[in-house]
Amino acid sequence: MPPIVTTAEIGRPAAEVFAYATDASRFREWQKGVVDGHMDGPADTAGATCKMTRRIGGSNRTSTSELMHVDPPRSWRVEGRDGPVRAAVDVLVEPVTDARSRLTITVDFTGHGIGKLLVPLMVRPEARKEMPENMSALKRRMEAS
Repeated sequence: MPPIVTTAEIGRPAAEVFAYATDASRFREWQKGVVDGHMDGPADTAGATCKMTRRIGGSNRTSTSELMHVDPPRSWRVEGRDGPVRAAVDVLVEPVTDARSRLTITVDFTGHGIGKLLVPLMVRPEARKEMPENMSALKRRMEAS
């Protein structure tokens, strides 16, 4: 199945959009279900890990992703390293003008063990619904500040 791609134009400079969209400590502000997030290691260095806790099925579940690529203020990639469902997330920020940017977030999932069943039946459909909502929340927060 193809990855899930969501794009929005945001009335903020590219560097600000990149900094906000890739700040794990702020994911809970715009991503549904996220209750905590942080980087273990420098957030601008490939190999650092991102720990994120989501509320899933009535309980909190923490996952670890590895920062595979970072090129501020343009692109960023993390890949899941544990759990039955592992996400690969790409962030691309393109300046439209000095004060306006296009943000594209691409998410893909791989299942391991029971995750092989969960990804097509539950995870992808929920992500297809959530991603536009998350992008709208990010855009609202960025343009309000």
